[in-house]
Amino acid sequence: MQRAFDRARQLLEETRGDKKTRKTEKFPSIERTLPSLGSPLSIPWTQNISSYLGSNNPLAGPIDPATESVWLFDNTAYRPIHPYPHSLQPWQADFHAAFFKKGTGRDVSKSVADIADKIGLKEGSGEERERGERTIAERLQPFVDVVAPARWVEVKLPDGKVQRLGPGGRSATTQQIVSFRTEHANGATVETDAVNAELTPHGPMTTTFAEPEGWMVISDIDDTVKVTLTPSPTGILRTTFLEDPTPIASMPALYTHIQSLLNPTWFYLSASPYNLYPFLRTFLHTHYPTGTILLREASWMDLSGFLMSLTQGTEAYKRGRMEMVHSWLPKRKVLCVGDSTQSDPEAYGDIYRMYKGWVKKIFIRKVTDVAEMDVVDKNSPERFEKAFKDVPRDVWQIFEDPNELYAAVDALKGN
Repeated sequence: MQRAFDRARQLLEETRGDKKTRKTEKFPSIERTLPSLGSPLSIPWTQNISSYLGSNNPLAGPIDPATESVWLFDNTAYRPIHPYPHSLQPWQADFHAAFFKKGTGRDVSKSVADIADKIGLKEGSGEERERGERTIAERLQPFVDVVAPARWVEVKLPDGKVQRLGPGGRSATTQQIVSFRTEHANGATVETDAVNAELTPHGPMTTTFAEPEGWMVISDIDDTVKVTLTPSPTGILRTTFLEDPTPIASMPALYTHIQSLLNPTWFYLSASPYNLYPFLRTFLHTHYPTGTILLREASWMDLSGFLMSLTQGTEAYKRGRMEMVHSWLPKRKVLCVGDSTQSDPEAYGDIYRMYKGWVKKIFIRKVTDVAEMDVVDKNSPERFEKAFKDVPRDVWQIFEDPNELYAAVDALKGN
């Protein structure tokens, strides 16, 4: 039912641009041929039914170290802002966790072979085919692990306090505000792990502290900092499940320059489902400044849902995420970076008009190295003019080569 609700919401939020891209590039027909990876729930009926109660579930219990695990997501701590003069408030952060059953993924050999065929791995190519299928199987695993709703976990905060996170609801995720009793400098980081560290296969979460004022970067991921080939269904499958994740040329150097010049707080915003969190976190930590990754909360156990999450309703989703970030850090100066493959121009234009003065600069990468972009006309000047209606022309800039942006970034210093 939760998956049906998520799909219905995305369908309602689908824009004309989304529909045109999906129809032109035959996303629906390809999605219908993709395999289901199993049922997301395989738990006693009492836990199944009670999971609808979310954090108020009286039948929820602690995570079982023998059969379950938890992912802890990096976050950003902030000080609440009052509308009237007020002394600095204690730090707080949105703690996000996801619960899974261990070793519950079904045999994915048929799904692996199906994906391999669709992205062009030829049968009979011997070692290359075998190596490719091993990579696909490994990256599929987070999509086939059964989620564990109605579970909670205890974590140890930096001040020694033990905090309970959860229980998770239908999607087996939990989000809650946690306050810190200790002081931290702007930009400082601390780690929080489960009391029983064996429960967290991807390690502790990292919290970055951000004072109310200063710079902040909200950056898209797919085709902005990472090659994903979003307009192409087979391109998405290939870059996600087979190829080594590749940064967009010259973007790591640009982000390093932004970090050294503005010392911003970083948010990486993607329409990918949270199943890809470990994959994306490793990639970003390897190539870019550390920041908080914001992903869809849906856990898809079929690849059609994964493709839909990247191509359907992305404008509304990203706008909603940025509204949440604004509620945390409304006094920060914001630099938005995105690309032309999805709805970044429209989402950034929306948020500029919604919170006048918050967004100071917008960079949009004009993606020209994906053939499908020419078909759906996403790089037309008319599209950008419409997306940035009522946004001053000196606020937004379209670029193809990141090296074009250094002068504009330098001009932000002291702004």
